[in-house]
Amino acid sequence: MRHEAFLRNHPVFTVEDLARHLSGGREQGERAVEALTASWLKSKRIVRVRRGLFATIPPGSEPASYPVDPFLVASKLVPDAVLSHHTALEFHGRAHSVLEEFTYLSLSPLQKITFRGHSFRGTRFPKALVCAGKEGYEVVTSERRGQDLRVTSLERTLVDVLDRPDLAGGWEEIWRSLESVEYFNIDRVVEYARLLENATVNAKLGFFLDQHRDALMVEEQHLAALRVHLPKQPHYMDRTRRKLGRWVAEWNLMVPRDVLHRTWGEGR
Repeated sequence: MRHEAFLRNHPVFTVEDLARHLSGGREQGERAVEALTASWLKSKRIVRVRRGLFATIPPGSEPASYPVDPFLVASKLVPDAVLSHHTALEFHGRAHSVLEEFTYLSLSPLQKITFRGHSFRGTRFPKALVCAGKEGYEVVTSERRGQDLRVTSLERTLVDVLDRPDLAGGWEEIWRSLESVEYFNIDRVVEYARLLENATVNAKLGFFLDQHRDALMVEEQHLAALRVHLPKQPHYMDRTRRKLGRWVAEWNLMVPRDVLHRTWGEGR
């Protein structure tokens, strides 16, 4: 019964989770963990996601088709995983579209893996945050199906997706997702951007906030704080679309025309 309670409370679990559970009783050690996971695999109570990571299958369910929560999988792939970028937007209910790729931050991310039709992509914490010991800045702990996971706040996610559009589905997805958010704490948004020590990020954020000044109640002091750290030479907002950009002098940024005018889908 004690083990059944563990399975009910752990839809996704690591061998470390199971070892902590076993340490509360007579069964302890690596052999006990291996024996129990082998028994559960044989009886189809669990499936292996990857080495050391398992998902629980309720009694009577088909292991091959039972849905496994990909947010929990992403949060358990490495001990310091933080859901980020488009995955954070989805977790907060603000993504315009549902993607099959789930992204997490880590000091030591794994190589990309796939499971049940989803891919899981790890990316490193920004170097400036690591050097400052602030990897956890604007990271919140949230509960999902009885388990805690860590995810970037909407404030941090706003900056992260502008920084890495390749991890967020592209500019149209980013704009439509962010425009569904009624409120950001702009002070924290700007503070986080400045922690990254990245002039291009400051320019991108400044452009976005300027474009949404009224809707997000952006004050001049916020924009002024970003202008101090703009790139000295024009930077491309999207390096893969250099020929389609237009220079926005105030932010020294070459912006794709569809982003500048929000003309999504025209000409397709």
